[in-house]
Amino acid sequence: MGTPNLDGAPDQQLIDPIVSADWLATNYDVVVVCDVRSYLDGRDGYTAYLDSHLPGARFVDMKTVLASDAGPVVGRHPLPTPEVFAAGLGQLGIGNEATVVVYDDLGGMVAGRLVWMLRQLGQSAALLDGGLQAWKGTIERGQVSVDPVDRAALPWPDGIFVEADDVVAHIEAGGVVADSRSPERYRGETEPVDPQAGHIPGAVNLPFAENLGAGGRFRPDAELVERFAEAGVDSEAIIYCGSGVSACNNLLAMESVGLGRARLYIGSWSGWSTDPERPVATG
Repeated sequence: MGTPNLDGAPDQQLIDPIVSADWLATNYDVVVVCDVRSYLDGRDGYTAYLDSHLPGARFVDMKTVLASDAGPVVGRHPLPTPEVFAAGLGQLGIGNEATVVVYDDLGGMVAGRLVWMLRQLGQSAALLDGGLQAWKGTIERGQVSVDPVDRAALPWPDGIFVEADDVVAHIEAGGVVADSRSPERYRGETEPVDPQAGHIPGAVNLPFAENLGAGGRFRPDAELVERFAEAGVDSEAIIYCGSGVSACNNLLAMESVGLGRARLYIGSWSGWSTDPERPVATG
């Protein structure tokens, strides 16, 4: 599925950002399948994985592999260093040249983070449309044993994510910033995770969950294109959510329908709302 460059970076034709369960079943022997389950309600993702997962799926932990330490301003899920990310995937036998398909059981709310990270590094990766619920094949239980591999640590490319000051400058210049959280959280009516409710002043609401239709699968391309157009969102936009995770669902949906790659505000609301100098809007 591609030949590595001399520096270890993948040189491969990327698969679509979102693939069906039928596609995965046909290509299962040439991809690496990853389970990225994590919950906001206290459930443990690894316990859920041990109870049921796709055959041979490797569990990728959000907190230790896909994020660094949480904190004020940086948010709940800052990007890990390239070295931590490479080591974590290497321990799971996922090299730089692997083609990766990732799923969760929340419509891609969590799994999209790993897909987005890999694709930004030029590695072929996709979100399983419909997630665990869409898979009609064999389900396994328990741990999966894999041999570690050496994985090159690649730097995060310039321009794929922004900081709070960039968000402010973008809005002041007339650019679009979109909040991927639910309408209730955007309006500040409820906030189950972060200490302050509301949204970034000037941001529009683009709930990632509205990308999904029947069975938790992504809506038809034409409907997604219309949805983004109505919000004024294109490749120049900045997308955020609670902690830079569910926003990746919007980013992948945009890429899948040919709208290019917008930028992610990694700190997102969990970073913005913990900075006392940042204004907060409600309603």
